[in-house]
Amino acid sequence: MISLGREGTCSLEGRLKSSAKPEVAATVQVGGVRFGNQAPIVVIGGVNVLEDLDTALRVGECFASAAEAYRMGLVFKASFDKANRSSHASYRGPGLSAGLEMLAGIKRRLGVPILTDVHERDQCSQVAEVADILQIPAFLSRQTDLLEAVARTTRPAHVKKMQGMAPGDMRNVVDKFVALGGSLLMLCERGTTFGYNQLIVDPLSFAELKRSGCPVTFDVSHSLQLPGALGNATGGRRERAQSLAIAGVSQGLAGLFIEAHPDPDKAPCDGPCAIPLAEVKGLLRRVKVLDDVIKSTVFE
Repeated sequence: MISLGREGTCSLEGRLKSSAKPEVAATVQVGGVRFGNQAPIVVIGGVNVLEDLDTALRVGECFASAAEAYRMGLVFKASFDKANRSSHASYRGPGLSAGLEMLAGIKRRLGVPILTDVHERDQCSQVAEVADILQIPAFLSRQTDLLEAVARTTRPAHVKKMQGMAPGDMRNVVDKFVALGGSLLMLCERGTTFGYNQLIVDPLSFAELKRSGCPVTFDVSHSLQLPGALGNATGGRRERAQSLAIAGVSQGLAGLFIEAHPDPDKAPCDGPCAIPLAEVKGLLRRVKVLDDVIKSTVFE
């Protein structure tokens, strides 16, 4: 039975108890793009943070061209605010209003779905008017109020596994999200803290995340991070992007998350993890070839 609060609304405790076996959708359809662990892999590609419209479009068009060439689904991603930068002096982005205006323009120009992250519950309804997928950053993946606000928009959620969480613990996030009214949920592996200034990726994590029933994606770019390695900023290992991407794709995933930049060394955020535009097409070609092989043999 769902318990009611004093004002007649469902209490969190009641909602959680009322869903002993929450269920999520095994596939998530966003426009013409379908996410599923046994479906052809989808690329979530774009920039780390919005700088200006021209840069974002240049990166988006690069991904769009490659995705079209290899007949891959594409979702463009970019953040309007990086609220968790190492230093208060670091560039955060254009902010909510200007950022959503840019994302709307990119969506019209590219004709693909848009993913962006939210950090506060009050942002969700406004962001959902533009973005097709709302992303919850890793540091906020357990925040009940934020999960509820995203669920209420009815937009699909893309929740990143916190760096300090075991993959099996994400089942609690799934249960919470569904109990709070959501059903369209994807889980994203983005690396696990390994000592200081280091992230690693455990291939066994993907199988554990898939046990949730959700489509599972792999954030290659942020898994390349060396947190705090630059003192007041995060370092990275962009030269390992292809190796890490191939390792992830071999596990049979719904999506691959990749960030690129025209000049990574001058990118205002996570440049050390972004690949140059010249490498996008080659990387996607290898991803497509391997994904086709994996899913035609392992899942037939």
